[in-house]
Amino acid sequence: MSAAEPPGDGDHQLLVLIDPLARRYDGESVRIAKDVLSAGAHAKICLPDSPDEFARALSRRGSRRPVVVGDDHALLRAVSQLHRERELSDSTLALIPVGAAHTLEVAHGLGVPRGAVAAARTALDGSARRLDLLVDDSDGVVLGELRIPAAVPAHGQPHTVWDTCRTLVASLVRPAPASPSAASHAHRLRVEADGVLLNDLDRLLEDVSVSAQGDSGLADVVIRTSSGETRAAEAKAVTVAGPDFRYRADIQVSGPVRTRTWTVRADAWGLVLPTAAA
Repeated sequence: MSAAEPPGDGDHQLLVLIDPLARRYDGESVRIAKDVLSAGAHAKICLPDSPDEFARALSRRGSRRPVVVGDDHALLRAVSQLHRERELSDSTLALIPVGAAHTLEVAHGLGVPRGAVAAARTALDGSARRLDLLVDDSDGVVLGELRIPAAVPAHGQPHTVWDTCRTLVASLVRPAPASPSAASHAHRLRVEADGVLLNDLDRLLEDVSVSAQGDSGLADVVIRTSSGETRAAEAKAVTVAGPDFRYRADIQVSGPVRTRTWTVRADAWGLVLPTAAA
C-alpha cells in the first residue's frame, strides 16, 4: 500500500487548467476555485479552448503542479497525456470537480471532495496518494472501472472529449438509460486473469467488470454469466477476446475490438486527496 506524501515546496506553484465545459456549466464554482487557489498559492490560470491548447499548457507546466478544474473527461485527458508522454510517474494531479453529477462519478469514487471550496483546499493542503492504473495494449488508460459489454448510448456514438455535442448534452440533460434489450444482451467472450481461464466462448456472459481503483497492485475482476453465476478474481493482467465487443472505460466507450489486454501499473499516478482519506 502506498503511503501518502505531503505536498513538497514546489507543489504550491500551480498550473490551473480550466476545462471549457466547466466554465459553461458552473461559472460561479470556477470563480470560487480560482479565488481559493490564487489566495493560497502562486497559481497560473489557463483557459484552453481546444485539445491542442490543453496539451501545450500541460506540457509547458515546468515545476508547477497541475490542477484540473472540470469533470471526469478533463481528469482523464490530463492523465492520458502524461501517460503518453511517459511523465505520469513523476507527476501529481489535483482536481476541482465541476460538472453534472453523472460526469463526476470517477472523481468522487477516487476520493476527490465534492464542492469547489473543499476540493480547492484539498489541492492546496491535501496529501498526494499514489494510485494504480489500468493500461491496455493500445496504450489507453482506465482510472476507475472497466465494463464489458458497453451499449452505445441511445443518442448515438460516444462523444469526443471536446466536441460541441458533448458540451450540450453534459450541460443540459442526463444520459439516456440503456434499454432493457441492451442490458440483457449476452456475449460470447473468453476472459483470462493472469493466464487463468475464467470464462470461455461456450458460456454466455452478461457482464465483465475490471477495476484497479486503489493501490493494491492488482485488479478486481468480476464476471457474471447469463445463467446468473458470478466469478471473481484478482489479477495483474486481464485479457478479453471474442466476437467484436465494445467496452466502457471510465466515461468513454471504445471498440469494437476482438481482443484486448489490460495490465495494472502499480502506483502509476498521483492524485491529491484529503489527508484523512489519503
